[in-house]
Amino acid sequence: MIKQSIIENVLEAALSTGGDFSEVFIEDKYVNRIELQSGKIEKSISGRDFGVGIRIFSGLQSIYTYTTDFSEEGLLIAAKRAAHAIKGGAQGIIHPLRKETFNPIHQIALMPQTVEHARKVSVMRKANEIARNYDERIRQVALRYIDEEQNVLIANSEGKFVEDTRVHSRLSIQATASDGIEMQTGFYGPGAHAGFEFIENLNLEHYAGEAARIAVTMLGAEECPSGKFSVIIDNEFGGVIFHEACGHGLEATSVAKDNSVFANRIGEKVAPDIVTYIDDGTLPNEWGSLNIDDEGEKTRKNVLIENGILKGYLIDKFNARRMNADATGSSRRESYRFNPTSRMTNTYIAPGTSSPDDIIASTEYGIYAKYMGGGQVNPATGDYNFAVMEAYLVKNGKIDSPVRGATLIGNGAKTLQLVDRVGNNLAHGAGLCGASSGSLPVNVGQPMIRVSEITVGGTKGE
Repeated sequence: MIKQSIIENVLEAALSTGGDFSEVFIEDKYVNRIELQSGKIEKSISGRDFGVGIRIFSGLQSIYTYTTDFSEEGLLIAAKRAAHAIKGGAQGIIHPLRKETFNPIHQIALMPQTVEHARKVSVMRKANEIARNYDERIRQVALRYIDEEQNVLIANSEGKFVEDTRVHSRLSIQATASDGIEMQTGFYGPGAHAGFEFIENLNLEHYAGEAARIAVTMLGAEECPSGKFSVIIDNEFGGVIFHEACGHGLEATSVAKDNSVFANRIGEKVAPDIVTYIDDGTLPNEWGSLNIDDEGEKTRKNVLIENGILKGYLIDKFNARRMNADATGSSRRESYRFNPTSRMTNTYIAPGTSSPDDIIASTEYGIYAKYMGGGQVNPATGDYNFAVMEAYLVKNGKIDSPVRGATLIGNGAKTLQLVDRVGNNLAHGAGLCGASSGSLPVNVGQPMIRVSEITVGGTKGE
């Protein structure tokens, strides 16, 4: 991408005023986005983005800059400009760059760049037809297709020199139903660290059908009662609650500054014995997986909570300095425009021993959250507020009528303590996570779980 000799000169220039560590992140990205609405292509964008990020450490001081000028002169100017922000300290040593190799975890059968536009649109039209034909009350279907090929080169003053290619593909389906009085929507957005083979092999009957079914089901739903209830949260994207309310609190971005309820609590009991919480960037072809993180470290399986005991955090290279700890292969960024920091990859609650049928049968009264929607969380406190896209009442151990307007309100650390059943049906859901280093593909996952009590905000008093 850029000559090694030029990279070495840039790394050296970055340390010229007293930095003790320098890094270069080079990115060449191809992106395709297609939007289909009401059966018509509304938008189709293809593009390429190339840039270089330069980072410098001096003790606990960090400087980051980026440029799209990849000439040697332009890169040296950017490096020296950033270096001038460093004050004091002995100049770090530049170690000889050693190219690292690895066996790619994620096999790509069909690179999206080689697939013609019409072939991608054909899949979208099939999904549109399935969703529209589900029920006459489906009034609108919107689909978004995206594929990305990101080529990166990461080098640093410690001698690291490693390259990787990441390929992501995703199809998002939103169906809107109306009975002439009200409207409801359903959504499904499968994605993978994979090529176009993932899109072509999708079970469109399932994904498009589910998006439409949710919208139609919620049309006839009663208003959700409000109060404190047992809540059963289904598998797959149900894991978004713990991603937001607990996962972010386990990232060194918050922990290193004591801005997390989990800071300085390694070895403490933070959940029941049945809860094990894992972040694993090595799962083959999963949406949140990577061969290497954005500091060039191999991703790994990080057990954060094991049988209820807090075991570790997600740590990037800079925050490892603050915490006097080792990095965990968890540093990520959206692009060269962002300074990397600790972020999740595929984060999930490990499967337990309860069957979904047993969990439901043992619940006398509560709420069953089949599909979660969006929400908000305060990372410092873990307080959250999440909408439920599809919910039902549970009465006498059976799923009863659908309810709309359900909102789950609570605190992540406290909710974690109240998990009393963990199912055996682990599944993952694809999403995008936004934070200080940009918007990133992440998986959230869990088996079906039950929380003994969550405050449910509804549209009807109980």
